[in-house]
Amino acid sequence: MLKTDKINNVVIVRFDNIDRFNALISEPVKEDLKSLFNKPDTRLILNLEGIRFIDSSGFGVFLSILKTANNNHGQFKLCNIESEVMELFRLLQLHNVFEIHKNLEDCIKSFN
Repeated sequence: MLKTDKINNVVIVRFDNIDRFNALISEPVKEDLKSLFNKPDTRLILNLEGIRFIDSSGFGVFLSILKTANNNHGQFKLCNIESEVMELFRLLQLHNVFEIHKNLEDCIKSFN
């Protein structure tokens, strides 16, 4: 469901063969992402490339992970958000809550 890579001490997570982040997968995704913050100072990027729909449970996972990251002195950033999904972020005013980058390369550079 999730694929994890590491580049320059940054954990990069993306969805594998999934284009909808909804209630059917939100709980296991949340647990997987939270476990990555077991070590303090974790720097994590969630690459949303290919995700065409996110429901309220998906946005709830993002907020939960942001809180977990902050509690563990970590950083959580998002990138590659499709335009229709970005509209939902704007509608919910979440584009002001999360650090969002257009592409993975810019997101990785933002940690330096």
